[in-house]
Amino acid sequence: MSSKKDETKKEKQQNLGTPRNFLIPITLLHLRDWNTHGYELMEKITQFGIQSIDQGNFYRILRQLEKDNLVSSTWDTTSSGPAKRIYSITEAGEQYLDIWAKSLGQYQKMLDQFFSLYNPFLSPYSLFSKGEKEDQEDK
Repeated sequence: MSSKKDETKKEKQQNLGTPRNFLIPITLLHLRDWNTHGYELMEKITQFGIQSIDQGNFYRILRQLEKDNLVSSTWDTTSSGPAKRIYSITEAGEQYLDIWAKSLGQYQKMLDQFFSLYNPFLSPYSLFSKGEKEDQEDK
């Protein structure tokens, strides 16, 4: 008999989600293109494909990015209603985003290798026999 705890554990194993720190480069990437307030930024990130974002954690990340001088913020008091904090990327944030992009590019190469081994039907060499592969690689 399967318990609810076992079912929850199985669900977590099946849905590993995005890497923990992946929220940082996605946030910086969105801020590179436009300045916006936190709630709108969360909506954009959700549209990017991150399924659930803890709002409190997200604002803590924004504050930490600001402390690290990767993001800056100003108060927008021009619209009706309460003031909103508008976030923008700094020059240091753009440099940090470039580092992330290079790192993710290397990670993508590893993922490509992983999936070519995991599912050889996705690999262009999978159409050849082993001998034919060696012939193709020698060319």
